[in-house]
Amino acid sequence: MASSLASKPFLGAARSDGSLGSLLPSDLRQRPSPTVHILIRSPTPKKLQVKAAGSTFGTHFRVTTFGESHGGGVGCIIDGCPPQIPLSEADMQFDLDRRRPGQSRITTPRKETDTCKISSGVSEGVTTGTPIHVFVPNTDQRGHDYSEMSVAYRPSHADATYDMKYGVRSVQGGGRSSARETIGRVASGAVAKKILKQFSGTEILAYVSQVHKVVLPEGVVDHDTLILDQIESNIVRCPEPEYAEKMIAAIDAVRVRGDSVGGVVTCIVRNCPRGLGSPVFDKLEAQLAKAAMSLPATKGFEFGSGFAGTFLTGSEHNDEFYTDEYGNIRTRTNRSGGIQGGIANGEIINMRIAFKPTSTIGRKQNTVTREKKEIELIARGRHDPCVVPRAVPMVEAMVALVLVDQLMAHYAQCNLFPINSELQEPMKLPKLEPASM
Repeated sequence: MASSLASKPFLGAARSDGSLGSLLPSDLRQRPSPTVHILIRSPTPKKLQVKAAGSTFGTHFRVTTFGESHGGGVGCIIDGCPPQIPLSEADMQFDLDRRRPGQSRITTPRKETDTCKISSGVSEGVTTGTPIHVFVPNTDQRGHDYSEMSVAYRPSHADATYDMKYGVRSVQGGGRSSARETIGRVASGAVAKKILKQFSGTEILAYVSQVHKVVLPEGVVDHDTLILDQIESNIVRCPEPEYAEKMIAAIDAVRVRGDSVGGVVTCIVRNCPRGLGSPVFDKLEAQLAKAAMSLPATKGFEFGSGFAGTFLTGSEHNDEFYTDEYGNIRTRTNRSGGIQGGIANGEIINMRIAFKPTSTIGRKQNTVTREKKEIELIARGRHDPCVVPRAVPMVEAMVALVLVDQLMAHYAQCNLFPINSELQEPMKLPKLEPASM
């Protein structure tokens, strides 16, 4: 819509004192007075734009995952990866193998090699700075196992809510709600871990600290010396052998009954650059919580002292500062979990993520159909009796994606100009490894 305003004549207009007319040439005084038109346009209504929801993570290091459990395959697109990083499929395959199904008797028996293929963004063994496309084909689908679930909802699964939101869903394997979606996260997380390790020596390690009622006591695992080989020494990924055996037995006990159990994954970060994170809404622990809770089957997140910290007084909980032998400001305890005020302080970051028992079980349960008819259902298909052993690399991946995104944001904001060397640490990029031929 538009409207116009017309002004009164102003050129050569007669005035009571005749002053304006006397100042104009005679030829202008004889011409008709023009009218000025001012066109006023009302704001054009903006078209409603709906962006793809829920499949992209990150701001500077952006990852979009795609694919479904029983489709042609799954994968990811990584956008914003720095150029000249040595990268090959082997860098991703190690963590994908830790995540893949069929790796032991306590995981789903589905057999997939989860072999990844990079089809763009890497040339002659190094990243080019352009989007990296990673694809993993699905090879062991059994869609017929899900015929009953096409009409009936599995209790505590995403079947019903997907119908409520979209009015349609991919039935086989749970479609997008399947944990196979996390392949794209683990592949991109492997890239993020490599960047963090190369830039600042940052290490991210996760392990199983609880399965059902078997709880690894606090302090049994030394987070200063923990290595990956300890975690990978058994099929449940608990670094303490005595408790690992108990956890495996707990999973076996429910597996043979067609049931499932949950557990807890603990994750630590060593050598995180100080200063990562932001105040208020984008606190580092808030970003980590969002990332971890976006994983399938997650039900809780604890950071630092967590809920146990509520039983302490301030004098008991506070982490007192001191200066170490290298002149660095450190804390004597670490109840803050390596982050204070939403910003990393250089201590070990530690968090715990709770995973529920697997929803799909081989026991009869009450449910309803799409037509709202109450029935009994025994879910078929191949599923983990406990998700936490395979969730370990997933947690590491999401933590890595948060930290590399925050690293790039911090570098851009706080290291473009000279830093305050008395308070800030320089962020120096070490020499890159030569690309393998």
